Amino acid sequence: MAFRFNWLRFFFPRLIWQGYKKNALYLTFDDGPHPEVTPRVLEILSLYNIKATFFCVGKNAEEFPNVVKQITAQGHRIGNHTYFHDKGWRTKSAEYLKSIQLANGVLKTPLFRPPYGQIKFSLIPALKTQGMRIIMWSWLSRDYDFKVSNQQIIQSANRIKGGDILVFHDSAKTQHRIELLLHEILPMLLSKQFTFSTFEEHESTQKTK
Repeated sequence: MAFRFNWLRFFFPRLIWQGYKKNALYLTFDDGPHPEVTPRVLEILSLYNIKATFFCVGKNAEEFPNVVKQITAQGHRIGNHTYFHDKGWRTKSAEYLKSIQLANGVLKTPLFRPPYGQIKFSLIPALKTQGMRIIMWSWLSRDYDFKVSNQQIIQSANRIKGGDILVFHDSAKTQHRIELLLHEILPMLLSKQFTFSTFEEHESTQKTK
């Protein structure tokens, strides 16, 4: 049961898999915004005084613009997660790039995360030329997968280390347990003296490890 996908890093070494601050964690949320789940997540982040990066699906952002405004108003970062949540290995390259562009018309961000972690090798130089930074992850919560129990996710979080990029989801699939998981995992990580950072300080010249 994998919460780390190190084999992907082997095939895509040019992407960003780790944060550059050794004692910081980079908390991210994918697939939102969701009109009910995202505001609840924001309340929890405010409670623990943690900033995160939200990789938003363009279609959702266009449907719920007030939730996007709420994210940015509270000091969090926005990332692009394509417009239609496309599968990068199955979608034609031209359609995939168009989906990213459509999303950026709404989101206006240099940060990009491919849905499912799927992106074709040929598209990476094109996105980098456009100034996009492709953010992957080093720890996946699997909060969307109900074959994985809450306790298994929490136990895996004990192995999170400095510099890790963490992925949760603010979506309908996670609405029944995201609050429980965050209330269990975030205090545990804070008790280990980790700080939390976003990608706003990153420059294109910084190490991606």
